[in-house]
Amino acid sequence: MPEPLSVAKSTICINPISNEPTLTLDNLKAEAIALLKKLIETPSFSREEAKTADLITDYLKNKQIPWHRLENNVWAKNKLFDPTLPSLLLNSHHDTVKPNQGYTRNPFRAEVSEGKLYGLGSNDAGGCLVSLLATFTHFYEQALPFNLIFAATAEEEISGKNGMERLIPELPKLELAIVGEPTLLQLAVAEKGLLVIDATITGKAGHAAREEGINALYLALDDLLKIRDYRFERVSPYLGNTKVTATIIQAGSQHNVVPDTCTYTLDVRVTDAYTLQEVLDELKAALIAKLEPRSMRLNSSHIAPDHRIMQVADAMGVSKYGSPTLSDQALIPYPSVKIGPGDSARSHTPDEFIYLDEIEKGIELYVGLLNAYIQTV
Repeated sequence: MPEPLSVAKSTICINPISNEPTLTLDNLKAEAIALLKKLIETPSFSREEAKTADLITDYLKNKQIPWHRLENNVWAKNKLFDPTLPSLLLNSHHDTVKPNQGYTRNPFRAEVSEGKLYGLGSNDAGGCLVSLLATFTHFYEQALPFNLIFAATAEEEISGKNGMERLIPELPKLELAIVGEPTLLQLAVAEKGLLVIDATITGKAGHAAREEGINALYLALDDLLKIRDYRFERVSPYLGNTKVTATIIQAGSQHNVVPDTCTYTLDVRVTDAYTLQEVLDELKAALIAKLEPRSMRLNSSHIAPDHRIMQVADAMGVSKYGSPTLSDQALIPYPSVKIGPGDSARSHTPDEFIYLDEIEKGIELYVGLLNAYIQTV
């Protein structure tokens, strides 16, 4: 067994081109936290991220790093980018959900208290975003055996088409994408996909007082009982079972009319043991209703057990798990993992926060992962 690799320490970094000292990791940590405070105080709901995109481009400008922007997606390549080398992507999103009614603090005010940085988007996924940006800055001028690309993407919270999906055609083929999401610095090596299905059952209208009509509600009950007890056969080693849940039902308009139509909605969390099409086909065979998927875009993902990043995680002692929550991994058609500072349990909750030392440890871990990855090439 190889000895565990240590994460990056706070030492002087040397510019390999000029041989001049550059920023220390401590400097980058401080700058990352300062940028996160600005991002918190700049509203960036999905499809309304223009101002936070401006903040990210300002950071890159100040570092004299060339950048690209498409809609509200911002990305940059390492200084010595070489199209003949494989490419690694460092990605996180800068959009947020809207604050819920439970907030007792101003969601758009960055406040530090007892080592916690409060504010909307601090945990999901601002801490990851600034940690990855600091990591990219750390490696920007270094001669690497691979290309490094940083991307801050939009519309992640709504799985929008103008976020990662819009950006992917602009990027080279990727050997690996590291997606920043709050995972307590554990490595999510698989992630569930999402399939939302609208179901329609057609009966025949009739008067409720007479023995006539075909009640679409009763037909739907047969489907719903099957769904309640439904089990998909194949099980994922990291994600467990694919799960189907009925979440919405609608039928009828008058108390005295037998409803001729009943619609219901299925939420299916699909593991890497199935494709979305396989799940859809299986449910179509089992149910009476006509099934129409809303989208076939949000795929499950997993990374091969022999990928370099798995070797690196093992060598560094990084825990691995399967994630039930959806991210931009679903839209990346290349090998990917999800890892970052913060805790998914805090996402979308009132008075969202991230610990300052989580950000610092996140930067150290990201730098350590890439240093270890270099050693495997």
